Amino acid sequence: MTAEEKIAQVKEFRLIDDVFFEVFAEDKEACQEILRVILEDDGLIVLDVVVQSSKRNIYGRSVRLDALCTLGNGKKCNIEVQRADDDDHFRRVRFNAASITVKDSEPGERFEEILDLYIVYISEHDFIGGGHTVYHVDKVVRETGGHVEDGLHEVYVNAKVKDGSKISDLMDCFTQREVVDNEKFPATSKRVRELKTTEGGASAVCDIVQKLVNEGLEKGRAEGRAEGRVEGHEEGIDRMATLTSVLLFNGMIKELERATKDPKYREELFKKYNI
Repeated sequence: MTAEEKIAQVKEFRLIDDVFFEVFAEDKEACQEILRVILEDDGLIVLDVVVQSSKRNIYGRSVRLDALCTLGNGKKCNIEVQRADDDDHFRRVRFNAASITVKDSEPGERFEEILDLYIVYISEHDFIGGGHTVYHVDKVVRETGGHVEDGLHEVYVNAKVKDGSKISDLMDCFTQREVVDNEKFPATSKRVRELKTTEGGASAVCDIVQKLVNEGLEKGRAEGRAEGRVEGHEEGIDRMATLTSVLLFNGMIKELERATKDPKYREELFKKYNI
C-alpha cells in the first residue's frame, strides 16, 4: 500500500474511533492536554502512557486499555473511548478498574496502599441521559448521604451534549473527520494532523487495522475448520471478513475484539448486520 493509499484509508477515522485513538494516545502531551481539560487541572502531568498495542502492556487482551496514563502524583488514569450505545457501560468500567487495580497491586500490600485510579470514559452518546456533557459518579452512603472515598474516581464524558464548555469543545475534536487546527487544543490538533497527513502516522494506524483484520480472518478460518468441510471453512472466512470490515468501518474495535472471543456475541452481530 502506497503512502497516499494509507493516508486515504486513515482519512475517515475520528478520534472517537478505538483504533485511531489507540495510536493517538501514544503521544503523552496530547493525553495530558485531554486530561487537563476533562479533569479541570491545568497542572496535571502525564509521565507515561501504555496503550493496548504497547509491548509494555501487561494487562493482556482481556482488558481493553485505550490509554492507561501514569500521572505526576503517582495516580493512574485510564482513558477509554466508546462509540457503541448497546453495552453496559458501568459494568465495563467496573471490570476494567478492577483488572487494573489487581494488576498494579503487590502481594501483601495493605489496602490503604492500593492505587488511586481515575477512569475517564469518553462516549459518543449520552447513555446516562441527563443532558450533561460530563458526569462524575461518586459512591454515597444511602443512610447518611456521605461520600465514600475508596480511591476510584469515575468521570463520564460524551460528545452528544453541546453546552458551550471547554470540555464540549474538546469533544467536537473527537467527532471530526477532517483535520482542524484548534488553538484551544494545540497538542491534540498536532497529533491528529500527524496521524492523518504523514506516511508514518497513517502507517501506524493501518498496521493496527491490518492486525485486527488478520485476527478476524483467522477466527473465520478456525470456525471453518471446526465445521469440518470446505463449505463451512469458506463460509466462516467470508462471514468473519464481512463482520470485520463492518466493525472496522464503524471504528468499533472493542466489539471486534469481543466478537473474536465470544461466539454468542459474534452470532448476535451476524444477525444485527444481516451477515
